[in-house]
Amino acid sequence: MAACRKFYTVRYIRLPDLLVELSAARSEGTYREYIKKLRKVRLLILDEWLLYPLKENDARDVLELIESRARTASTIFCSKFDIPGWHENLYAPTLSDAICDRIVYDPYAIRIEGDSMRKRRGDP
Repeated sequence: MAACRKFYTVRYIRLPDLLVELSAARSEGTYREYIKKLRKVRLLILDEWLLYPLKENDARDVLELIESRARTASTIFCSKFDIPGWHENLYAPTLSDAICDRIVYDPYAIRIEGDSMRKRRGDP
């Protein structure tokens, strides 16, 4: 909310939806343009981060995106897993190390504990 109030460009997307969009951009021949568009967003919020293990192509796409944004824009990773648990869901050790090195190098980690917001609000 604070980023929006300061007129930063903000994009919220679930990781599964992002992976579909990246795949579609690749098949349409607009992959580089799409990555460039995401690079320009000042704050990218990736929800459902690593809810399930990534396939090789997905992990490579995530690496490309994270690399393009490294040290130039902010990214929030919303995950139910602690950072040490990310490695096992990032396809292979080499890709996993490359992705995590770019993310956990200089982060701010915020842990939210307690009941789910959906449970507290009474959402079905």
